[in-house]
Amino acid sequence: PMRISESEEIEERMATITAAMVKELREKTGAGMMDCKAALNENDGDMEAAVDWLRAKGLAKAAKKAGRVAAEGLIGLSETDSEAALVEVNSETDFVARNPIFQEMVNTISNSAIKAKGDIEKLGGETYANGGNSVAETLKEMVGSIGENMTLRRTAHLAADKGVVASYMHNQAAPGLGKIGVIVALESSGDADAVKGFGKQVAMHIAATNPQAIDTDSLDQDLVERERTVLTEQAKESGKPDNVIEKMVEGRLRKFYEEVVLLKQPFVHDPDNTVAKAMEAAGKDAGAPIKITGFYRFALGEGIEKDEGDFVAEVAAAASGA
Repeated sequence: PMRISESEEIEERMATITAAMVKELREKTGAGMMDCKAALNENDGDMEAAVDWLRAKGLAKAAKKAGRVAAEGLIGLSETDSEAALVEVNSETDFVARNPIFQEMVNTISNSAIKAKGDIEKLGGETYANGGNSVAETLKEMVGSIGENMTLRRTAHLAADKGVVASYMHNQAAPGLGKIGVIVALESSGDADAVKGFGKQVAMHIAATNPQAIDTDSLDQDLVERERTVLTEQAKESGKPDNVIEKMVEGRLRKFYEEVVLLKQPFVHDPDNTVAKAMEAAGKDAGAPIKITGFYRFALGEGIEKDEGDFVAEVAAAASGA
């Protein structure tokens, strides 16, 4: 019989790689669909050989780590005079967060964050530094080489057309890298240096007090209603008449606003005054009124559920030399 040409043979082989096989390989390794397709094509549809091929390239190794909790890492910050961006890149251990290679990566990612304008998908797709890979691909490679799960968790962006953006980084590990990052946008036609100086103080204040909104109107109304319900239940226990209870609730809500609304909080640099009063005074010094138009505060790992069981097991394994 006549021998099939080599190209036809390859086509025939490729045709035998089904969607079900790609799905199975993805479930085994967690690698991306295109990577799984390539692995099966390279290995004539041999599943075990395809797994080894992915592992050799560091792609399956990265996927196996993907279930592990990454709650350490770094907050990265980048800024110009009128724009600033924050990113959170997580790792599993603080040890990796102190690694200069990891730090350099977070720094490079944060430099792309201004272009991404707060869009995490866009940031993942940005070209990493001057290389050919995207930010997401670079992160995946880093997982393979360092051997820890890492995630690009979130990003935020602020711009001030008629004013400045100020920032503060707490627990700084290196310039622009730390554990709590804050950016604040301020509008003013006053002296830019004076506005920026006040903005830096406000950013430090936000790092310390973690406000939920700039003013009362911007507060999440669900949060206010929940608080009102709790305060009403507490006040009812006093057994006082409804009109007195109402006054008690309003008084306690005012106290709540002083705790969670930025402009109503006592200013940490001058606790006798509120942030609103300090802003008024700073406006006079700058030669024009100042208005805080937005802020973001990223605290490393907030809201990530750590699996304590795993941690205990890891410590026990380390202690026994396993």
